Amino acid sequence: MTTTRRFPGGKAAVTPYVVVKGAARFLEFVEETFEVQRSFGVPNEDGTLGHAEITIDGSVLMTFDARPDWPDTPAFLSVFVADVDAVLARALAAGATLLTPMMESRISGDRGCRITDPLGNIWWPQTPLHEVDPAELEDVFSDPDELAKMKVAVDTLVDEMHRRADLLRS
Repeated sequence: MTTTRRFPGGKAAVTPYVVVKGAARFLEFVEETFEVQRSFGVPNEDGTLGHAEITIDGSVLMTFDARPDWPDTPAFLSVFVADVDAVLARALAAGATLLTPMMESRISGDRGCRITDPLGNIWWPQTPLHEVDPAELEDVFSDPDELAKMKVAVDTLVDEMHRRADLLRS
């Protein structure tokens, strides 16, 4: 049995914490892309961010600056938005690159894409179009058009992860 609990500071039971080299730039990207403002930020003595929070449609996202000797740890973030096309346009203007082209999926019931922000985090902005009926999933997964879309989604992510692995090896 689940109960509804309140969490401090508007947080949820699971609240992403994105650790990046360049937290201020990360927050600028989020502000521009999702048209939101950070809640607050606490600087370290060296000018880096020790902790900051920003809220996207009621969901708190926390961040801080990674230390220079730490490895990059990109986040994978799925965000439901009212207008994914507008979010994509703002993200590209804010320095993102398109990773997976915009598509509508009957499997997920969404219209969405994948982008990489200027700091290497991968975002899935998506606009829900309809509820997916689990009873219809067998038919949807046998639809060649839907399978082709899912192949593009998988292949673009796999290609990106291989590209990143190659960079680490070189």
